[in-house]
Amino acid sequence: MTRPEYLSLINQAAAIITDAGGILSHAAISARELKKPCVIGTKNATKVLKDGDVVEVDATKGTVRKIK
Repeated sequence: MTRPEYLSLINQAAAIITDAGGILSHAAISARELKKPCVIGTKNATKVLKDGDVVEVDATKGTVRKIK
């Protein structure tokens, strides 16, 4: 769940990736307002990705690819 107190981090991020949620989730709404790419409902992003990982996000296709 994306909590409102994460908004300062969301502002700094190049994209948003979440494990759960839908098109009306807080993360999706924040991403639209901030014009940032967003992939929601991955189910396992927090298990696969670690702090500092570099990823490529294609929000149109709904894909996240780990680069480093």
